Amino acid sequence: MKIRLRHLVQDLDRHGNVRSYVRLPGKPKVRIRGMPGSAEFMAAYHAALAQIDSDDKRREYRKAAKGSFGYVCLAYYDSPIFKRLDRKTYWRRRALDRICDQHANKPIELILPKHVRSLRDELAEKPANANERLKALKALFRWAVEADLASNDPTRDVRAIQYPSDGHAAWTWDEVKLFEQIHPIGTQARLAMALLLYTAGRREDVVRLGPQHIRDGRLRYIQAKNEHRKPVHLNIPIHPELAKIIAATPSGHLTFLVSDFGKPFLPTRFSIKFRMWCDQAGLRHLSAHGLRKTMANRLAEHHATAHEIMAITGHRSLEEVQRYTQAARQPDLADSAMSKLKE
Repeated sequence: MKIRLRHLVQDLDRHGNVRSYVRLPGKPKVRIRGMPGSAEFMAAYHAALAQIDSDDKRREYRKAAKGSFGYVCLAYYDSPIFKRLDRKTYWRRRALDRICDQHANKPIELILPKHVRSLRDELAEKPANANERLKALKALFRWAVEADLASNDPTRDVRAIQYPSDGHAAWTWDEVKLFEQIHPIGTQARLAMALLLYTAGRREDVVRLGPQHIRDGRLRYIQAKNEHRKPVHLNIPIHPELAKIIAATPSGHLTFLVSDFGKPFLPTRFSIKFRMWCDQAGLRHLSAHGLRKTMANRLAEHHATAHEIMAITGHRSLEEVQRYTQAARQPDLADSAMSKLKE
């Protein structure tokens, strides 16, 4: 049974290979790579549709009058500050474009704090999304005031919605061992888990790591997050377990991890693949980022100081690392406190 996808067209190159595109009437076609029907292919297909939709929305308010909200958004997108943002930070543009769907022609000088709160509260049922929208508005208005495109910042005193969240669940050591049982040494899954765990890295980091980052038994790299604004240089010793797994896993590429097509992973596609590996181990509630928290907790349990943990994780703030430390050492601290009471 064949399933036809909207706006998908295909042709053959001069070598007889099938090429796939998303093409809408009157719009440039977007190339789709990957094996048709695969997770990689479908992710690229939906990303192409989203890209075309975003471009359409931008064209709709490209002629917004000077001084309008849409005009300021377009000026922000063209600014050096926005262009220096990491690709993963482009969610700001998506958030602002959604606001422009209804408010592009509103004068920016008439936007008050109550309007900002109303925009935030439109998404109150999903507080993380509401706070993301507020964060995008705050960044826009900070820039607009500095660029003399707004006389005041109505977002300044508007606060994010407070809601209980522990973020990504940390893996227990039993869950780590279960994953290792399902994915033995020599598999990409085991290598991926080891890189995430023993570097405490993010997905954007581990997909870029390769032999060129190892020197004298140490791993040296720049974290992907904020690398163009506030780069964090890391130089950490390679754990013996990680060294063993790297040596036992064939690669032959500039990156340790490669997709089924022999190419480096994109971060989003790596997440999809790691999700599949977790599902195979019966760990559907866990994610790649949870291993970062696991390593921070593990270090705290072994009485590493906050600064020592920061040297591995690359955190810039003591506050977040201290939360890891306090949570991980809570049982030890409780025992210590109770023993003093007994005395």
